[in-house]
Amino acid sequence: MQDLTALLEQALAEIEASVELAALDEVRVRFLGKKGALTEQLKSLGALSASERPAAGQRINAAKERLVAALEARQAALARAEIEAKLEAGRVDVTLPGRGGDRGSLHPVTRARLRIEELFATAGYEVAAGPEIEDDFHNFEALNIPADHPARAMHDTFYFPDGRLLRTHTSPVQIRAMQTRPLPLRLIMPGRVYRVDYDVTHSPMFHQLEVLAVDETLSFANLKALLRGFLSAYFERDLKLRLRPSFFPFTEPSAEVDISCVLCGGAGCRVCKQTGWLEVAGCGMVHPNVFRACGIDPERYSGYAFGFGLDRLAMLRYGLDDLRVFFENDVRFLRQFPAY
Repeated sequence: MQDLTALLEQALAEIEASVELAALDEVRVRFLGKKGALTEQLKSLGALSASERPAAGQRINAAKERLVAALEARQAALARAEIEAKLEAGRVDVTLPGRGGDRGSLHPVTRARLRIEELFATAGYEVAAGPEIEDDFHNFEALNIPADHPARAMHDTFYFPDGRLLRTHTSPVQIRAMQTRPLPLRLIMPGRVYRVDYDVTHSPMFHQLEVLAVDETLSFANLKALLRGFLSAYFERDLKLRLRPSFFPFTEPSAEVDISCVLCGGAGCRVCKQTGWLEVAGCGMVHPNVFRACGIDPERYSGYAFGFGLDRLAMLRYGLDDLRVFFENDVRFLRQFPAY
């Protein structure tokens, strides 16, 4: 007990001299740890007589309380100093002139969409939109795809527990437009669509754009002329166009649309698999059953429709070979499309 005062003074001096939290913790362990100097003082109480223990215990506890208070005060001071040092190191002089910032730019898929909308606007087409969460009627039934139709298997649909679904194409917008808008119609319908698919040429979320025209005198020849004019304008070059007979439940007759390869000019390359042709869209005349589902007389009106993947057209325009780069937000890729 004769060393208690000297021990307390030594501890207080070392606490005050500590300039880092780690050093302060070493002082705490050396004096208050399980084998610390002050802890050893408490253990020595057993060697004292019963009459001496209370007074000695009070002195040791008082010294311990003083030591703990000094440690806490020094720890708080060091923590404040550390924060202040970090703030000072990261201080920004707001009086300095600004360094400016990089301008953002439109995503390549957005660029493709806006270009297509502009081209169709010159031909008198309006942009229409609809919900991305659809019901079975608008996404399938009204498009001549009943519940047992094998074409449903081609769509790999995301369903919700209540029976609703993420639309698998933008065709439901056509149904809603034909149900609510006055005829004749000339519309384009860009938007996001969803299917259970993911590889270098497919994404579970991708972009489509469909075109619909309904009038009393439309024919397949009108459809072919529009396709040729649009694709040549979009790619800014003369293209060969080829229509191959196909099947879609919502159009009859139906065709796949091929163009001469925009990368090799039809000579044959890896992208077109040496054929000189690229498939870019599906098209056809609106099926009478679709008109009937929308309350339109198929004996009076005719219409054509075609659709394509916006992402694919953007890939072809910008010479890309992997669809997934559109969705990875890699700044190195996006910087290749400067602001304009």
